Amino acid sequence: MNTLILAVIIISLVTIFSIQNATPMAITFLFWKFQASVAIAIFLSTLCGVVTGAIVMYVIMKKGSGTKKEDRPKA
Repeated sequence: MNTLILAVIIISLVTIFSIQNATPMAITFLFWKFQASVAIAIFLSTLCGVVTGAIVMYVIMKKGSGTKKEDRPKA
């Protein structure tokens, strides 16, 4: 439940910050150049962070769930 409340607070703060900074800006990444609002740039950055964090957590949980041969109980 605490995680859900924290997620709602973070999403609310990002939303408020994005709305207040909706002016267009030039974005350059490697060989791409385009113009977008600061709100879209913030949203995409946050989305990339969430996806990266989810992937890292998945890998960590996947590695932790496997049992090693030494850890198995002996019959």
